[in-house]
Amino acid sequence: MDVTHYRTLGRSGLKVSPLTLGAMTFGTDWHYGASPETSKEILAAYLDQGGNMIDTANIYTRGHSEKIIGDYVKESHINRDRLVIATKFFGSMRPGDPNSGGTGRKTIIASLEASLRRLQTDYIDLYWMHAFDPHTPIEETLYTLEKLVQSGKIRYIGVSDTPAWKIAEAQTIAHFRGWPAFIGLQIEYSLLERTVEAELVPMAREMQLGVMPWSPLKQGLLSGKYTRENKDQTLSKRSTNGPVSEKVYDLTEALNNIAANYRVPTSAIALAWVMAREGVTSTIIGARTAEQLQQNLQALSVTLSPQVMAELDALSAPEPVFPYTLLANARHIAQGGATINGQASVLPAILPRKENDHY
Repeated sequence: MDVTHYRTLGRSGLKVSPLTLGAMTFGTDWHYGASPETSKEILAAYLDQGGNMIDTANIYTRGHSEKIIGDYVKESHINRDRLVIATKFFGSMRPGDPNSGGTGRKTIIASLEASLRRLQTDYIDLYWMHAFDPHTPIEETLYTLEKLVQSGKIRYIGVSDTPAWKIAEAQTIAHFRGWPAFIGLQIEYSLLERTVEAELVPMAREMQLGVMPWSPLKQGLLSGKYTRENKDQTLSKRSTNGPVSEKVYDLTEALNNIAANYRVPTSAIALAWVMAREGVTSTIIGARTAEQLQQNLQALSVTLSPQVMAELDALSAPEPVFPYTLLANARHIAQGGATINGQASVLPAILPRKENDHY
C-alpha cells in the first residue's frame, strides 16, 4: 500500500489518502512546530508522493496554519481541485466575544469566511465541527451546514471530538430532514488511547462514518524516543501529560523491538497498528520536518502479523466500562447455550436447565 491507494470516506464519494497530512503544527506561533518554509517543504513532499488530503483548523497556530497552506497552494501553482482541503470551526478567534466560537449559525458563517480568506480558496472540501458545543441545538448547526453545502462553499461535513450519542442524533436528524450527513469522524486513537473503541468506533461503523484518528503517536510518546533509559530528560517542547508510566514503557519497549525486526522506525509500527483497526479510513500524521514525514510514511509499507497485533492489543488493552462490563457475559443469558453468528455461549446457572424446567 502507498499514499495513492485512495479510499472513500464514510458514506460518500470523497476519495482520500490512507494517511492525511495534519497541519496543526504549521507555524511556530505556539512556540513549537515547523517554520513556514519547513511546512511548505513538508507539503511538497507529501503531495509529490500522491497524497491528497490536508487537515487543519481555524485555530491552529492562531490561523497561521491555514495561511501557510493557502500561500503554498498559490505559490506552487498546484491544481487546487486535486487537493482535499479540510478545516474546522468551533474555536474562538476573538477572545471575549461569545459568538466567535462554538457551533451556532453566526459563528459557523464567520469562521468559514475567515478560513476561506486565509486558505485563499473558494471552497472547503471537508468542513469539520471541531468539538461538541452544549450551548447550540444540533439542528441549528446541521441546517447552517446544509445551506453552506448548497451554496458550494463546502463540499462535505465531518464531526470531531463529540459524544457518540450526539453524533447518532445528528445523523438521524440529517437522514429524516434530507440534509447532508457527517461523512467522517475525527477522534484521538492510538495504542495509548483506546477508550474510543467502547462507543465512538462502533457508532461510526453503524452510522457509516469514516474514522480519522488524530494523535496516533500520542504526542510523540509512541515515536520510539521515550525509553526508561532517558526518562529524566526533556525530549520535547510539547507536554506529554505528566510522568510516563511503567505500562507505557512496556509498550514502547515492545514497539522498539518490533520496529527493529521490521526494519522501520518505531513510529511506523504504531501508525500501522492504528491504520489496521476496523473502521479507520485515513490516519492523520503530523511532522515538524520532512524527515519525520518520510519516517511516518513508512507505515504504508508495514503489514503487522496477527501475532504482533495480538501482542500490541494485549499491552494496550483499555479498562472496560459499563455497560460493556456487563454485556461481555450477557450473551450467555440471551443465547442459553446456543451458538449464534459464530458466537458460542454456555448455559448460565440462573437459567432453566431444560425446556420444561420453569414456572
